[in-house]
Amino acid sequence: MTERVILEPGMPAPDFTLLDQDGTERSLSEFRGSKLVIFFYPQAMTPACTTEACEFQESTAPLAAAGYSVIGVSRDAVDKLKRFAERDGLEYPLLSDPDTAVHRAYGTFGEKNSYGRIVEGVIRSTFVIDEEGKVERALYNIKATGHVARVLKMVGV
Repeated sequence: MTERVILEPGMPAPDFTLLDQDGTERSLSEFRGSKLVIFFYPQAMTPACTTEACEFQESTAPLAAAGYSVIGVSRDAVDKLKRFAERDGLEYPLLSDPDTAVHRAYGTFGEKNSYGRIVEGVIRSTFVIDEEGKVERALYNIKATGHVARVLKMVGV
């Protein structure tokens, strides 16, 4: 098993180009000059991931007012992300990373404890990225419920 990357505040956020739910290429570099919240979640349309995604959707206006955009990243295929966005009214980009290259660059894929078993999978995580593309906050192995409120408090929203 390969060593997992752990991003720390002040480190440059790994750049990426992935397809969003509409099949449009989206890159980290297009958000340069604004602040960004990127959350990595295990699977679209599951209860915990839906809760987290919907809480981020409910928070997009206050986050935008404070200068933040939101992006969700999962291993799901573009068509599933489209269904997820439409079903739950998610208006921010949902990015598809089926080969987990971006997950691995951010340290959000690897060994984790799932109901008492060690498995390899997505480690639910959120990153706050500043205007210059540097990591401001790196939150690994978080719980879906109540997490968005914690992020809002951290960024002063």
